[in-house]
Parts: sequence; structure tokens; C-alpha cells
Amino acid sequence: MSLFYKFMNSPVGNLKLVASDQGLVAILWEDDTPRRVPLLEDLIEDPNNIMLARTEQQLREYFAGERKSFSMPLDMRGTPFQKSVWQALQAILFGETRTYGDLARQLGNPTATRAVGAANGRNPVSIVVPCHRVIGASGKLTGFAGGLAVKAHLLGLEGGSLHTLSKECASSGLTPLPFQRADLLF
Repeated sequence: MSLFYKFMNSPVGNLKLVASDQGLVAILWEDDTPRRVPLLEDLIEDPNNIMLARTEQQLREYFAGERKSFSMPLDMRGTPFQKSVWQALQAILFGETRTYGDLARQLGNPTATRAVGAANGRNPVSIVVPCHRVIGASGKLTGFAGGLAVKAHLLGLEGGSLHTLSKECASSGLTPLPFQRADLLF
């Protein structure tokens, strides 16, 4: 079975969208490592693929502040535990955050905080399955495949305090991405 991909220029960098005939398989960051989301099938570039076009349109709407949730089918590949974490991530609403501990308790295993963090880090469809909405127990921004500045940007788009997020980036030695008017992004 083949997978199809296209590139999308976005306010958070160049994204590689990957889909199968069943749904969206991955959203890869420019500096993604093959280890984070192993894709074993042949990849065929197809900028006209319907699933990829639908994904790109919904992402553009999200970045423009016009979309709060996504409605494309997903074809996520992972272990049963990873899939349970990714399903729990989908229940975190736009503008809300949870801690890794919150997710572990929600899954019925309060001692699985690190395992939840590892599964969160392997989420193949960042943004659509909102792993960026998971923060550390102290309220600090923690790891994100796209980088902490991108995580702060996404949370800011969703109504997070720009001052708090900028302060968090600064304390981590990061420069937050500039927040732009949505009508000037594309």
C-alpha cells in the first residue's frame, strides 16, 4: 500500500502532510526525525490528493482562526496504548490544556505519566490531534515535535495568554513566533 504526501507552507513552518486511502497518517515538521513517525510504505507525492487537500484547507482555516476542530478521517498507526493516548488528546477542547498526569488519570493509570508523555511525543498528526495542549504539571510548556516556540504559538492561536506564553518561551531561551493577523497569513 502506498502513502501520498504534499508539502504545505504554514505560519509554523513547512509541513509534510501524509495520507493513505483511509485517512490522514501524519503531519511532519521540517526537522522531524524518521524515528518519531516511521512510515514504512512507499511515499508518492500527490499535491492533488483529496484527503491532503482537505487537510490543508482545514489547517489553513485553523491558522486563520476560523476552525476549532478537525473533521478528516485519521489513519493513525501505533500501539494500543499510544492509540488510547491519542484518542484522549482528541477530547481536549480548543483553548484548553491538560497535564500528562491528567491524561494518565483519565486513562485509569495515574502512574503512567511518563508513558503518556512518550505516546504524546509519538503523535503522528500534531495539531489535528492536539498534543500541543498538553503541558507540564507545573504549567510550563514541555516537549513538542515542532518546538516549544511553535507550541506557544498554537496555544496563543487558541486563546492562551500571549504574555504568559512569551514569558515561558523567554525563560526557556526561545524566541516566540510572531503572532500575525490571520488575514495576512496567506
